[in-house]
Amino acid sequence: MKTMDDIGHEIRGFLVDNFLSGRNEKLSDDEQLLGNVVDSTGVVEFVVFLQERFEITVEDEEVTAENLGSVQHAIAFIERKLRDKA
Repeated sequence: MKTMDDIGHEIRGFLVDNFLSGRNEKLSDDEQLLGNVVDSTGVVEFVVFLQERFEITVEDEEVTAENLGSVQHAIAFIERKLRDKA
């Protein structure tokens, strides 16, 4: 199973490459993602990435600030989904 660090690294890499033009200094773990780093169409891209990369299903009702609002929240969400899947 992937560690929190592995998950965080992959999430940060995706966000930096796809939404921050490679400028990783602009992304902190607790920064608000939704509406700040990731716009409404970007949310779909982010969810598709999470589903494909971590082989999970993200239900529509799970696309919330509590689950995906920051890198920290996204890491915890992915960990829960992977744990539940195991």
